[in-house]
Amino acid sequence: MKFLITIIFCCFLVSVKSQDSVRFSLSFEAYMSIVQQYHPIARQADIQIEKAKAALLSARGMFDPVLETYTSQKSFDGTRYYNTVNPKLSIPTWYGIELYAGTGYLSGTRVSPNETIGQTSFAGIAVPLAKNLLIDKRRAALKTGAIYRDMSMVEKRTVINDLLLEAAAAYWNWVRDYEVLQAVINAVLVNEKRMSFVRNTTAIGERAAIDTVEAQAQLQQFRFLQNEAAFQFANAAIELSLYLWQENLTAYNLSTAVVPVDNILNTAAAVSVEPLLPDLLQTALNNHPKLTSFNFKLKALEVDRQLKFQELLPYAQLKYNQLGKGYNILKTAGAFLSENNYQFGLAFSMPLRFSEGRAAYRTAKLKITETTIQQDYTRMEILNKVKKIFNEWINIKKQIALQESMYLNYLSLQRAEETRFANGESSLFLINVRENKAIESLQKLLELKSKYFVIKAKLQNATGVF
Repeated sequence: MKFLITIIFCCFLVSVKSQDSVRFSLSFEAYMSIVQQYHPIARQADIQIEKAKAALLSARGMFDPVLETYTSQKSFDGTRYYNTVNPKLSIPTWYGIELYAGTGYLSGTRVSPNETIGQTSFAGIAVPLAKNLLIDKRRAALKTGAIYRDMSMVEKRTVINDLLLEAAAAYWNWVRDYEVLQAVINAVLVNEKRMSFVRNTTAIGERAAIDTVEAQAQLQQFRFLQNEAAFQFANAAIELSLYLWQENLTAYNLSTAVVPVDNILNTAAAVSVEPLLPDLLQTALNNHPKLTSFNFKLKALEVDRQLKFQELLPYAQLKYNQLGKGYNILKTAGAFLSENNYQFGLAFSMPLRFSEGRAAYRTAKLKITETTIQQDYTRMEILNKVKKIFNEWINIKKQIALQESMYLNYLSLQRAEETRFANGESSLFLINVRENKAIESLQKLLELKSKYFVIKAKLQNATGVF
């Protein structure tokens, strides 16, 4: 299976002997790589980019040369009124100028005196003089298409950024539940040995029979906790499977043979880089995809504003056609202004109040103002979010240090009580009390350590650098 091969070669899959079975460890880096490559949401983001590229291609199509032809003929009561064929090639250019050339053929007995009989050719140019000179709908559509293509890539980063945060939280919860399960399993093994010791000493009369009940109750309690921890770990694995997909978009159910890397909570924390708040804030301003997306939105709105400004200008277009006899278009075009065969025209129109144009231009400016306000508000939201998560980061580090010290103290008390018990100076009840406090403290410590990495993922998400 290709997915399993991917895990083997990029997940630090280390086989370890555990309870007579071979297990494989899944590293955080490899897990996140699989999520980013194969998760359906990541694939959907790629589709949005392809759709934006298709829209850009459509906008470029507005600048494609166009070949067209018009043919018509009329016969009535045995009389051929006219027969005409007019093929034409139009070439739009970036600056709003349109070049065109074509040929014509006209014959018949009843044609307009304005028309030229026989074979003709023409080459011409149409130039806007006011409206649509600097920008028109075709150029605006192409500019906007390119902006939206780039923006779709940024929006993919936004989607991936949120996806990886959810995936990271699921991974570290899975690690936490696994570590808790291992801690409880070790406690069960210790209590099984203690139970055997108490039974042996009770059998030879060194311990009271009630100690056997005490040891049995403690062992049963930890077995209960083991079942509960195994249940939690199994559910965490199911949750983790939601983010593990194969290349063919088939969901992957995480095998029970896959476990976290040994001691990952401690080793990953040891190499973790401590960030500085000013650096985090600057990174968020420079890299957060939501802020970058606003920049593209403003660029697109600026193009729309420029286009709407054209509605405040009068329409004026100059057209010039060089005419020639026959079908030799190259000769006709080369005779530009050198022969007295041409057609010249100037079109002009202007609304007297420009009401529609003024309204459209005002709306375009208001959209820019509205988006700028949204951008400023979003910027403050992101910066405040970074500050809050950074405070949470600082606090969790302090909590971990305190909890670790508490756990070591509880563990020392347990070890001392076990020594006293071996010397006949203590009781199983006191050992159990110390042991329960130690295991509770360890569970809390593991929870805080896993939360440390979830908060780290939140910082990466808030700054947009996942």
